[in-house]
Amino acid sequence: MPKHKTNPAPGYLDMELLRFTTAGSVDDGKSTLIGRLLYDSKAIFEDQMESITSASMRKGDEDVNLALLTDGLRAEREQGITIDVAYRYFATPRRKFIIADTPGHIQYTRNMVTGASTANLALILVDARYGIIEQTLRHAYIASLLMIPHVVICVNKMDLVGFQQKVFDDIRANFLTFAGKLNIKDIRFVPISAKYGDNVVDRSINTGWYDGPTLMYLLENIHIAGDLNLSDVRFPVQYVIRPQSDKFPDYRGYSGRLAGGIMKPGDRVKILPSGLESTIKSIDTFNGSLEYALAPQSVSVILEDDLDISRGDMITGLLNLPREDQVIRLMVCWLHQTPLHIGGKYMVRHTTRDVKCIVKEVNHKMDISTLENIYGDKVVGLNDIACISIRTTRPLFYDSYRINRNTGSLILIDEATNETVGAGMII
Repeated sequence: MPKHKTNPAPGYLDMELLRFTTAGSVDDGKSTLIGRLLYDSKAIFEDQMESITSASMRKGDEDVNLALLTDGLRAEREQGITIDVAYRYFATPRRKFIIADTPGHIQYTRNMVTGASTANLALILVDARYGIIEQTLRHAYIASLLMIPHVVICVNKMDLVGFQQKVFDDIRANFLTFAGKLNIKDIRFVPISAKYGDNVVDRSINTGWYDGPTLMYLLENIHIAGDLNLSDVRFPVQYVIRPQSDKFPDYRGYSGRLAGGIMKPGDRVKILPSGLESTIKSIDTFNGSLEYALAPQSVSVILEDDLDISRGDMITGLLNLPREDQVIRLMVCWLHQTPLHIGGKYMVRHTTRDVKCIVKEVNHKMDISTLENIYGDKVVGLNDIACISIRTTRPLFYDSYRINRNTGSLILIDEATNETVGAGMII
């Protein structure tokens, strides 16, 4: 493998990536907002623009319906709603972006969990005419549950309330009252009109009373580098690379994505579950060896010692080790129409480790509207969020979700159908 040290050259591939999700009730304008972001930031190709222009004319819309950029499914376009999670990619000179446009209906809460699970930021839309509603609270709670570090409340359709400052201020005050019960460290508010572009990419002349940034400025400049856990080394081994070629007869690299911390050659590390220790000899990529690697880079780690390491093992630092246990308590969002079965057996996928488990107990369910725990109700159905306890056949090496979203999350899989039935956040 390459022996030279390299640092990534500046360019598109090395631009900072911001993943964000949109959420809100039906008809709050999520898809229109994304279409406006893409259109005003010049991220739409001519053929895409021609396509949505023709589709808008066929639907009888007076103006070009920018929501059609993300409403890709035929059923979505016909109903004017988002059913599945629609992903869009675009870039500005400052950042790359991945957008997850998630549904607003209550029955699609599971889709929001899917789209928000890897997000750095959540955009929650509020219709200025109706203010904070139950779905707003539901989406805010899910953003808090998933530990999304940054939340931007976009008060949309300000044009329909005459751009009144009082409407915006009242919505802001009402949300902050509820948000005091949540674990969201950074909340911003922006008054917008997605349809006409007010305060989306360009500042609006209709909101002279608003002195904050536009939405695009926030997306381009909000600080996300400090959101990752760079203190605790967590490297789940995904694959062992052994070329066994004439050029690399003895090469043995442990590849995967760094889930936390910083690694560099010369560092002493511990391998779990064996507990053996070694020293990092080099850190390789396709383009050469690195002087250091930090989460969430994908690399191949070469150790000084020839150890028995396989997929599902974890390389860590010598200090701040992850917890190792078979009995695990977690918050789970149930994603399947078949309810969770106490005593039922499921597969658990945690980082790169696959084990079997049995559900021991449903401790309580969560009433998202009131944020109160519901005891006694043990039926966990589609879109329910509950605290459960499981026992795995082999230990997992994990952190609590609030410390590390990568090593603190897992999914439950039905053994019979191989379908993902639950998304869990370890407490």
